[in-house]
Amino acid sequence: MRFSLSWLNDHLVTKASLQDILDLMLKAGLEVEEVIDPREKLAPFTVCKVIEAKPHPDADKLRVCTVDTIDGVKQIVCGAPNARTGMTAIYAPLGTFIPGLDFALDKKPRAIRGIESHGMMCSSRELETGDDHDGIIDLQGDFKVGTPAAEALGQTDPVIDFEVTPNRPDWLGVQGIARDLAAAGAGRFLRNDPKKINGSYDCPIDIKLEAPEACPMFAGALIRGVTNGPSPDWMQARLKAAGLQPKSLLVDITNYISLDRARPLHVYDAAKLSGAVVARLGKKGETLEALDGKTYLITDDMCVIADNSGVIGLGGVMGGVSTAVSAETTDVFIESAWFDPLRTARTGRATGIHSDARYRFERGVDPQSCTDGLNLAIALILEYGGGQVSKAKIAGSISIRTQKVTFYPKDVERLTGLVVKPAEMKRILKDLEFDIEDAGDAWYLMPPSHRFDMEQSADIVEEIARLIGFDQLPTTSLPLPEGGRRVITTPRQAR
Repeated sequence: MRFSLSWLNDHLVTKASLQDILDLMLKAGLEVEEVIDPREKLAPFTVCKVIEAKPHPDADKLRVCTVDTIDGVKQIVCGAPNARTGMTAIYAPLGTFIPGLDFALDKKPRAIRGIESHGMMCSSRELETGDDHDGIIDLQGDFKVGTPAAEALGQTDPVIDFEVTPNRPDWLGVQGIARDLAAAGAGRFLRNDPKKINGSYDCPIDIKLEAPEACPMFAGALIRGVTNGPSPDWMQARLKAAGLQPKSLLVDITNYISLDRARPLHVYDAAKLSGAVVARLGKKGETLEALDGKTYLITDDMCVIADNSGVIGLGGVMGGVSTAVSAETTDVFIESAWFDPLRTARTGRATGIHSDARYRFERGVDPQSCTDGLNLAIALILEYGGGQVSKAKIAGSISIRTQKVTFYPKDVERLTGLVVKPAEMKRILKDLEFDIEDAGDAWYLMPPSHRFDMEQSADIVEEIARLIGFDQLPTTSLPLPEGGRRVITTPRQAR
């Protein structure tokens, strides 16, 4: 799981430094594997200004540029069609490693068609900050020569990569990470709950649940008149930080919500749907051409999403090509459902499909996130793609846990040796979003809906000890074995 520091700050009000955040993640049990700082990769590159760009005397597609750089005025031969007098660009001095080309410039000036070139001006693909390679970066704004490229390009956001333990699916969303960091003392958690958006018309697409044991709840809404162009720059930057390639507004929004809230969604081109959308078990002989381009044989123990035309998706695993959104999509149907973890895992193993949706559903998605995920998707689509949304349609429901956990505060010291004040215990538990009923020696706690692993007092003790810090546990010597008569079993031992 990867996320950027600025992304985390959407959910956490904090003054903590990057190192403080990393230390607190380790304390909270989030094992950091790598920190990727784009400033390190871009350190050799700086802002330059083209004083003059004139045609190469011996090559029609080359220009000889006089460039003001951090190293003084340099002559650079450039093949970019947009190289021109007065532009502001990014300069790579001789000997610099160009990440997008995977090689280093010569340390000495190189003659290009008879004219020496002292360095290079770079495209975004060459710096691995974008996909454009038709021309060199053309900076807009008032940048001084020598300004670090990372600063000029807005590439100053560190990316944190960490390992998620199987029992903490809430950590598969940046919101969940922020919640635990707040409980560890990093700052104040921001829930950022989406507002319910009331549609202007009834959703014309019916939702049917024929296998509630596989899909007990399915929330959906239709948006008409959407423009499915590129997603906003900030969203693309975050998806890239997480290791995903942006595709289109609709797809990017579903991927973003999956990473931000640990809530997988799916979108269908409504014009390609035929009749009701049905969550049911598969039938022998059915097939699905999935979004990965492969065709899968359906079995009768798989949860599928179907319409009148047949199977259009594997529930909780992957959608199908037949109803996929495209640049031409104008009407979109949003799915926010809950799929059984065990069935999802079995389907994933049977098909060999490894998707972000499967990864989350088989570990357990917050059952209360169906409507929140739908509302957030609607809000983002309307903001960036426009359109008119229908009223939400919800089929089925999920039974919410009602049994509280009995927690004995004295168990903290008894089981761990830590002396923690009751007020600090309450702060930690409230930051973790437990509801607390204090009855003196026993507290009755209602865990949040995303914490399936909280069942007994010892589980609560572990949470408190984890966020106080396991490094704070007192050292206790093991008891010595009691003395007693040595048992002699052989004549040799008697000697």
